[in-house]
Amino acid sequence: MENVRNMFQILSRNFGLLNEQCCDSCCGQEVSLVQSHILYEVNRQHNPSMQDVAGALGMDITTFSRQVKTLSEKGLLKKTPHPSDNRINILSLTPEGLHVENAINLTVNAQLNGVLSTMSEFERETVLRSIELFNDAMRKSPDCCVPPK
Repeated sequence: MENVRNMFQILSRNFGLLNEQCCDSCCGQEVSLVQSHILYEVNRQHNPSMQDVAGALGMDITTFSRQVKTLSEKGLLKKTPHPSDNRINILSLTPEGLHVENAINLTVNAQLNGVLSTMSEFERETVLRSIELFNDAMRKSPDCCVPPK
């Protein structure tokens, strides 16, 4: 079997290129790859705290706060103090942020579907099931730091 690390390096690089191309062209906004991940998580978690999203992305809170500030300045993200605890900030997408997130999501899904369309149905199912299995194994492994779903 080929060097496993090399396989993952190539997969990461190729997937990163797909995402990078998306963020440069799909929504008419300059959104970095990291910022697209933040928009995705805020939309997925629906009004999460800053700590929840930073944790899900494996980012330290200082770096994360700078990205949130930039996204807020672009009018894509809203930061609101928690009603019962002002130390906690809740994140939500603005209407423009939701539009950008949806555009990125459509573009990434189209790119992935394009890649998957080059495979037979059996190969597609095998790849997708293998990704699920690998993600589950990473969550269970004591040697790996993977945020919860």
